[in-house]
Amino acid sequence: MTERLALIVDDHPTNRLIASALLRKLGWQTHEADCGEAALALAASHAFRLVLLDISMPGLSGEATCASLRQRTSEGGMHIVAYTAHAFPEERERFLAAGFDDILVKPISRERVEALVADL
Repeated sequence: MTERLALIVDDHPTNRLIASALLRKLGWQTHEADCGEAALALAASHAFRLVLLDISMPGLSGEATCASLRQRTSEGGMHIVAYTAHAFPEERERFLAAGFDDILVKPISRERVEALVADL
């Protein structure tokens, strides 16, 4: 089994802190990035199993960051989750079509995070 290493990408520090704290309680090691560019730099040197990726960020969007991560990761071991307040059905379909594996709607709960990582 590979290491339980997660990357939380969000331009709001509180959102990163909450997700990081919940994942660490579930036995994950976490790294944080405040933008897509920083996420790509971290992903170049770490084998993340899970990436929680905010959709709306300054600079590189979550969707563009997801596409770049998918291009760089050929082995398919990275589970990329849209970490967003946007939860309308048409947006969910767009995120999944853009390459996200799942959607985690803010505000998050421990139960939802546990369900998300249960099979990872």
